[in-house]
Amino acid sequence: MDRKPLIILAGPTAVGKTSLSIRLAKEIGGEIISADSMQVYRHMDIGSAKIMKEEMEGVPHYLVDVLEPEEEFNVVLFQQMAKKAAERIWEKGKIPLVVGGTGFYIQALLYDIDFTENDGDESYRRQLEQKASDEEGASELYEMLKTVDPKAAQEIHPRNIKRIIRALEFYHQTGKKISEHNETQRQKESPYNYAYFVLTDERSRLYERIGQRVDLMMEQGLLEEVRYLRERGVRKDSTAMQGLGYKELYAYLEGEYPLDEAIRIIKRDTRHFAKRQLTWFKRERDVIWADKSVIGQDEGKLADYMLGHLREKNIII
Repeated sequence: MDRKPLIILAGPTAVGKTSLSIRLAKEIGGEIISADSMQVYRHMDIGSAKIMKEEMEGVPHYLVDVLEPEEEFNVVLFQQMAKKAAERIWEKGKIPLVVGGTGFYIQALLYDIDFTENDGDESYRRQLEQKASDEEGASELYEMLKTVDPKAAQEIHPRNIKRIIRALEFYHQTGKKISEHNETQRQKESPYNYAYFVLTDERSRLYERIGQRVDLMMEQGLLEEVRYLRERGVRKDSTAMQGLGYKELYAYLEGEYPLDEAIRIIKRDTRHFAKRQLTWFKRERDVIWADKSVIGQDEGKLADYMLGHLREKNIII
């Protein structure tokens, strides 16, 4: 069976994926599927560093601006929507280029991971969600996870309540550890003829760009964007408000800390997030690293490097 072509351009936040993805898409006749858990939302342009219409240079984008901030978005939905988008792109005789920093989403699409086995009784999840609603309960859940699945606890951030609950629920329903299940799924062969690029740079340069990007977002009106969402009635615990920049400024608007402290936390947490993203990509198989500190900062050189690999893999001619 001929495997369909799929290209991934991943990497940490602020590394420069957006403009490189446009260049690459134009070179190969590709269309872009966003693998970003925040750009999918309307009215969340600044904090998600969303690509604007004029920056797209005519390259079609999928999974950008398709949900309202009140709506739920998760890996299962992403997988369904991304598969549909890929089918549309192949039908046009084009190549899907998946761009983003959410490694779990990319993995779900690339290896066609099966999420169906956890359907069923939701009462246990409700119980856990109830417990998570206060600060102490949330840390208790993390301690529970450490006991039943220490490996998953290492991989999941203590504040990522959704994934902690998902892991505990999986253990409760199946008696198996989600870390082992994920490992098995990760060993699956991809149904696609793919190239998985990870764009990276030396850490000091990346951290500097993160600081500059946060300052620019504040200048562009990120606070007003968060204020609008809060006044619109988007809840603090909604999926949309878990994005970096959004949750910290929401907390500032609720009087939890001063504005300069909120900005400091955004910068710090974004650096930590970039570090976790890189750790994730290092664990993935068959990744082709495109390191700007080695290849150079020039976009043309980076694109040429990628095109060379795509020819080698017979993804393009």
